[in-house]
Amino acid sequence: MQVSPGMMKWIMRFYPPLLFQGIWTIGFHEDYRGVDVKIIRSLMNMNYNKSIFGGTIYAAADPFYAVLLHQLLSKRGYKLVVWQKAADIDFIKPGYGTLRFSIRISDDELAEVCSIIDKGEKCIKSFPITIMDKSNEVCAKVNSVVYVRKRI
Repeated sequence: MQVSPGMMKWIMRFYPPLLFQGIWTIGFHEDYRGVDVKIIRSLMNMNYNKSIFGGTIYAAADPFYAVLLHQLLSKRGYKLVVWQKAADIDFIKPGYGTLRFSIRISDDELAEVCSIIDKGEKCIKSFPITIMDKSNEVCAKVNSVVYVRKRI
């Protein structure tokens, strides 16, 4: 389903698994090449150390590369199956306040995905996400692995 970046922002903002964890989509870039996200610390996502629960940080990174790729490739006429296949996270330091991250899909990354699926093969690609606090210190690094293939 293709939707405008503005509409997708609101869909993601009110998607219950993200909303109730304080994961807020600031906005999708107009060309769907990127997205900006923040994680707001609250009673709903705070652990016993009063930092943001690691599962919330993990959940924040989960959907965005798959959504971006689906929208970008659908706009090019592809009928697709896209989902996050795996992810790993490295917690660098606790997040005691609002955390932020921005992700972007480059021309080279998009061309690589297209060349693989154009051959009728499945594409499994890793994308990095760096999550930072308000002081721009890295709190976590995520490796998001996305699966893409043409729908049969």
